[in-house]
Amino acid sequence: MSVGTQRRLPCGVELHAGGVHARVWAPACKRVDFVVEGSGKRHPLEREPDGYFLSSLEGLGAGTQYRLLLDGDRLRPDPCSRYQPEGPHGMSEVVDPSAFAWTDARWHGIGREGQVIYEMHVGTFTTGRTWRSAAEQLPYLADLGITVIEMMPLGDFPGRFGWGYDGVCLYAPCRLYGPPDDLRGFVDRAHALGIGVILDVVYNHLGPDGNYLAEFSPDYFTDKYKNDWGRAVNFEGPAPVREFFVANAGYWIDEFHIDGLRLDATQNIQDESREHVLQSITSRVRAAGGGRRTYVIGENEPQDSRLVRATTEGGFGLDALWNDDFHHTAVVALTGRRQAYYHDYKGSPQELISCAKYGFLYQGQYYAWQKKVRGRPAFDLPPSAFVTFLENHDQIANSAFGQRLHASSSPGRFRAMTAFLLLGPGTPLLFQGQEYNSSAPFLYFADHKAELQRPIREGRREFLAQFPSLRDPEVQSALPSPVTAGTFERSTLDLSEREQHTAAFALHQDLIALRRGDPVIGQSAERIDGAVIGTEALILRYFGGAAGDRLLIINLGSDLELTPAPEPLLAAGPSSPWRLAWSSESIRYGGEGTPSIDPVGEWQVPGESAVLFTSARGGRE
Repeated sequence: MSVGTQRRLPCGVELHAGGVHARVWAPACKRVDFVVEGSGKRHPLEREPDGYFLSSLEGLGAGTQYRLLLDGDRLRPDPCSRYQPEGPHGMSEVVDPSAFAWTDARWHGIGREGQVIYEMHVGTFTTGRTWRSAAEQLPYLADLGITVIEMMPLGDFPGRFGWGYDGVCLYAPCRLYGPPDDLRGFVDRAHALGIGVILDVVYNHLGPDGNYLAEFSPDYFTDKYKNDWGRAVNFEGPAPVREFFVANAGYWIDEFHIDGLRLDATQNIQDESREHVLQSITSRVRAAGGGRRTYVIGENEPQDSRLVRATTEGGFGLDALWNDDFHHTAVVALTGRRQAYYHDYKGSPQELISCAKYGFLYQGQYYAWQKKVRGRPAFDLPPSAFVTFLENHDQIANSAFGQRLHASSSPGRFRAMTAFLLLGPGTPLLFQGQEYNSSAPFLYFADHKAELQRPIREGRREFLAQFPSLRDPEVQSALPSPVTAGTFERSTLDLSEREQHTAAFALHQDLIALRRGDPVIGQSAERIDGAVIGTEALILRYFGGAAGDRLLIINLGSDLELTPAPEPLLAAGPSSPWRLAWSSESIRYGGEGTPSIDPVGEWQVPGESAVLFTSARGGRE
């Protein structure tokens, strides 16, 4: 590196006085040239002993388009390109990350407690399919009560559409959604409205098309570990491999003011180094945040609670994990279907209570579906360490036709389970459109080159075949093709439905407001306990000390008469009687009305409903 050159990243092209500084790790190459697009002018990069090539190039600036010529015969994009205006196979473009005029100097970031998350796929969130069109909807999300947007992956990928999990240019925000500064504008606007933004990142594999890393060094990947989606990343290899991904984590926080990350499929991020790369990634995120708080969530199918434990306790320091157990038991309770990975759940009231009290249901027990033990102990973790959901991108798409959950359950049951989600102690996550019962499906879609399309179609059919009902030849022949534009377009939200489905929106908005405004409900209680009060009914009691207690009753069955009621959690006491505070059967939400409930006399709870009581300190009011 040239003396006096200050870099933000270990690789890539960055501006400096009078020009740019280029640096790339390419130990597999004998020569690397920087080739200016258009003029074709070549600038040889100087090789260092550690495999890096670098040079200061005068007279070039932001907007310069270029490629890297490897060994004189292969033009390739920069692995650390900050922008690929024509996609992963095209030229890279120099970006000035300091040119954007940020207005969020007073934004202090987001912590783990008290969040309500909204998962967003930018390409289907609006018909505009850009960060700018999505930013226009941010006031709506603020009014809904959302505090965090979890954006699906943005690393550039080939084709016209995709989920983003096949990204290959991890430093280049996907050109389909606009230039990098439009992403900065989205984040800046979100912060102005009090909404944090975290980014879903994929560090467990790279996509099958446009991944040129192995040409720079075969050590980027290893066959030591099995990976579900291709070759595993070699985090135990040369230091620059590890740093490529760790620096990427900090890059989004530093240059885009992103508030944290959601780490995809961490079970496929395998590393036996002295410090696991997940710990290194999390530490880099914290450091990049500086004075701002950051929020790191992990997806971990085996439910390894070590990820959210402090490093001093042998953990990796993440804030929270997605709770698939919550989703699976809730779906069984709503639909009665126990196929495939729902096999080990009954959807019983006790399972729902255990999720509320302990987070994961499987913390080391045998899991028949996988024929092995699942999970690690998590009893001591706070509720905020678990992200709970009824829908997310995977779970909606993991059905024949991408059907939303409200369409697979009765209205009353779905309202009651929505109350359990949004008033429960875990951190709730909504998937885009869930808040107004969107009729748009969310299907799997990926636009790849011709030779990959058949394997993608067959792979999708094979995956869905784990559900016995989806092996039905009639279903198999009707499955939407993931490689057609129509499948992508069908998954786009119709925002006019917000005005049509006002009852569903009101339900979600009111519950979020109650969650955020009540001093006890959610994650503020001193203690939470629960009890089964019927074959399909349960109660959760939130003990709030001086702020009083809260009693949430979820009845997924028929009308329930609690007489007698030998359950002490139902008792409020003479100095603090229960008052009905909220009911899912309000006509505002499409309900049929709530009968008078006498907590002192005979309890009568409507079928397929949720009701919330508060205790009034100081006697009856």
